[in-house]
Amino acid sequence: MSTALAVTSPDHLLAPPDRHTPRAHVLSPPDEQPLAAALAQTQDLLEQHGYLVTVYPATLPIRFRHRLHTVRSLLESRRIALLPVELPPLATGILVRQLRQLSLCDFAPGVLGAAARLLTHYLYAGAVLGSVARLERVPVDVTSHARSWLPGSRFAVLAAPAPELIRLGTPEADKGLTGPQFATRLTVAHGQPASEWATHTLPARWRVGQVHEVPLPRDSAAWWGTARLTEFVAAIPDVSVLYQLVASVRRDVCPGCGLELIGDRCAFCATPLPPAPPARTAPPTRTAPPAPSGPPAGPPSSATCEPVVADPRGIRP
Repeated sequence: MSTALAVTSPDHLLAPPDRHTPRAHVLSPPDEQPLAAALAQTQDLLEQHGYLVTVYPATLPIRFRHRLHTVRSLLESRRIALLPVELPPLATGILVRQLRQLSLCDFAPGVLGAAARLLTHYLYAGAVLGSVARLERVPVDVTSHARSWLPGSRFAVLAAPAPELIRLGTPEADKGLTGPQFATRLTVAHGQPASEWATHTLPARWRVGQVHEVPLPRDSAAWWGTARLTEFVAAIPDVSVLYQLVASVRRDVCPGCGLELIGDRCAFCATPLPPAPPARTAPPTRTAPPAPSGPPAGPPSSATCEPVVADPRGIRP
């Protein structure tokens, strides 16, 4: 059985890197599709592919989120994985594209679903913002907040894998943002005005292989708290590297549904793996002193003879 991928916005369906990468299915919100149609669509996907992984932003409206869970519940299927992600909109699309690439590999559905959380640690997602006054998803100090009201202020912000913020045009900007230490391709989505820092300065500092421009997702302004932005993401483009990254992780069997998985929780039934048992060590033992081989010894000296105690980490040769 194969695994289909679904998204909740066409903005998360980026152009494939090659003609072999499959598309993801775009699910419609409740006000655009009746529940019966959503059930029929999902049932068709399960019959065609066997399993379905739906990636959606954690900021998805509550009604849409409830629709996803309602469909899964009514179909009574553990073959549907619902994966919320905390990434910015452009990074969500990049993550989905990586999963689309990996869906052609020989990974089990549980491994592919769990790979989403693993791959988020290798996405460097940020933006160039004209203001951080309304930025809520990255910590902003009081000074940066006040400088947002100055004309011409621009900030470079990193949301993942770890938050960072610098003000461009200042000495602190010379150090730049912390970038990846592995080969990546940079995807840039310009708003208004466009940022040359994101297309020229940043690629040189991060030593990215290529720069690819795409339209700005519609939800980007709401996520970043301003319409004056340019969003960017540095990510691993090579599917062979992505494959090795996922394949190198230890696999387990989900105790709830029996799927093979990586990580500590099943993406399909949400069953956590039991904690690994502690390493077993040999208890300390006392050994008798060796019997004397010569004639009986004289009276013992003032020093007492203690029995040998085995090292609890194991008997040493």
